Amino acid sequence: MTYAPDGSTTQRFMAALQTAENTRQLDDLLALHAPEVTLRNLSAHSWQGLDGAREFWQTYLDNFAQVHSEFSRSHEEGGLGVMEWETTGQLAGGRDVAYRGVSLIDVQDGRVTAFRTYYDSAAFVAPAAE
Repeated sequence: MTYAPDGSTTQRFMAALQTAENTRQLDDLLALHAPEVTLRNLSAHSWQGLDGAREFWQTYLDNFAQVHSEFSRSHEEGGLGVMEWETTGQLAGGRDVAYRGVSLIDVQDGRVTAFRTYYDSAAFVAPAAE
């Protein structure tokens, strides 16, 4: 179930991310980012500008042999887009993964000026050998 209005930047962002996951092509996703965009995940690092956005999203895709994000809720209002999602797939090393999270985008003039994502990072920790 999705709540962002059709044609919203949040709606277009979700569709572009799913396209990037399916095709490994980032052009549509990157086209939604403003030149001064800032991206952050759970790490202490942040990525700046379109080159940073390309590095951020390429690194994301490179973590997976296959990946699919399913959005359960979204909303955009007052320049803020909120997306709740679950991602499933297979890590580059072959292990299956499933995790949930929330991503926020700041939107100005139809472009993403900031992206922040919060998720269950424990899903990426390999189980201890028995």
